[in-house]
Amino acid sequence: MNPYAQSPYGFVPVGADPYAPYGRDPMSGLPYSAKSKVVAGLLQIFFGTFGIGRFYIGDNQTGGIQLGLTLVGFVTLFFLVGMFLILAVSLWALIDGILMLTGSVTDTHGYPLRP
Repeated sequence: MNPYAQSPYGFVPVGADPYAPYGRDPMSGLPYSAKSKVVAGLLQIFFGTFGIGRFYIGDNQTGGIQLGLTLVGFVTLFFLVGMFLILAVSLWALIDGILMLTGSVTDTHGYPLRP
């Protein structure tokens, strides 16, 4: 078979995109991240007060803020201020986890999380 002959299928078969090993987002055309939105969302919902979901996608700044606020909340729990702080961070983590599951959050490089 001649490798330079015209394709019998009417189109040129295309291999995988080397710049997008996990595929591309059909809406934006950006390559998918190596991180999964399901894993990120579940980590954020269950361990989000410690910033684990944000650390997973590489957003260390937001993850550190969530972890720091939780630790300050535990330290000030004796003064009853920490209870409200931990409750606020828990609500933030729950909403953040839902946003991750819906695909509204990107990774550190701005790529959408893969399904």
